[in-house]
Amino acid sequence: MNTSLEVLFAPAEFEALKDRNLAETVCVVFDILRATSSMVVALASGAESIIPVAEIEEALRLRRMRPEVLLAGERDGVRIQGRLTGGIEFDLGNSPREFTPKAVAGRTIVMTTTNGTRALRACARAAGVLICSFLNLGATARFIARKNPARLLLVCGGTLDQAAYEDILGAGALCELLWPGYEEGAVADSALVCRQLFESARANLLSAVSQSRNARRLLACSDLVEDVPFCLGRDPFDVAAGQAADGAIRRSAPGGVEFKS
Repeated sequence: MNTSLEVLFAPAEFEALKDRNLAETVCVVFDILRATSSMVVALASGAESIIPVAEIEEALRLRRMRPEVLLAGERDGVRIQGRLTGGIEFDLGNSPREFTPKAVAGRTIVMTTTNGTRALRACARAAGVLICSFLNLGATARFIARKNPARLLLVCGGTLDQAAYEDILGAGALCELLWPGYEEGAVADSALVCRQLFESARANLLSAVSQSRNARRLLACSDLVEDVPFCLGRDPFDVAAGQAADGAIRRSAPGGVEFKS
């Protein structure tokens, strides 16, 4: 089987996906600090599903239609406040430590973030869309290995309109795990770069990530400083998760049921 493995680094690249044929491509979205990490924790904590939306107004519209949903998200790293919504406070921000079983078990969460939900929406036409973080890296790799997709595209959420170092390292870690299945195929230089960067940083991942723009912003905030080491935890959750046909993010059912039809 002819295979391909590619990584997109920044929003300008994933915004261009509208012009690509993704009918046979599985996309894996990374937003390590912090959207995909928070989604993984939410699902591991028993959330029913997560509905990613691009804009605050879209989240508010869904709340009006479905008053029982939780609203989660951030702008500039901070939980969305009433000044941005006309008075409605979001229930949760974008810190994975907020998504406890007590807060989210059995609930549907509508989430909007600066970059992570944009990346997910950009991949909507793909044959499959997975979310990944260091927190569920192994489970994601095993799911992909079972499905054995010929075309795999790793999408880094980035920071504003730029690349994010932590997302590139996360993509590199997944490349390393999947390398034996793809190295004989069409491996893009972007995947090679990610893998080599991860290899150079893996001995002290926290030190490496702490140099990134996102991490420095979080480390400067006393309420969010613990998010950085938390999001770098390797495989505390055995959760493969992705986008279902209705657009919601759900965890994989036993046996690895397809996320999209």
